[in-house]
Amino acid sequence: MTSITRRTSLAALAALPGLARAHGEAKHAPAAPAKAEQTDWGIAGEARAARRTVAIRMTDAMRFAPAAVKVRPGETVHFVVHNDGKLMHEFVIGTPAALDEHAALMVKFPDMEHDAPYMAHVPPGGRAEVVWRFNRGGDIRYACLIAGHYQAGMVGRFEWEQP
Repeated sequence: MTSITRRTSLAALAALPGLARAHGEAKHAPAAPAKAEQTDWGIAGEARAARRTVAIRMTDAMRFAPAAVKVRPGETVHFVVHNDGKLMHEFVIGTPAALDEHAALMVKFPDMEHDAPYMAHVPPGGRAEVVWRFNRGGDIRYACLIAGHYQAGMVGRFEWEQP
């Protein structure tokens, strides 16, 4: 393969959307602002619309603290997610079906990286932020989908309050 062909091929691959990147322990470059797309569990929120901040802690005991967070329909919440462990952890919001599907993919492809506004990949001792608008009701949860973590019970839930 010539040098020009190789560079053209690499450039074409880099331009393809949705390619998985390695999770790894290395720091990732800051992500560009994610496009807000409606999901079955809500939509990315704007930080200025959040009226409260909720701290979420993740531990190597494969648990979240708190294990449940109360939210109101239509509310935008600013989550500050802390990894208190020595292992990499994630905070991913979704329906049970979406989390199950994604967790199964993570078992098959443990180095898969994703960049969506409803998830944060947090290194040991690190923190991340997620701003989410709960404009859809139903059974919505948060989980760590790193292979083995979800299966060990690293799942929390959102409980609906009346306004």
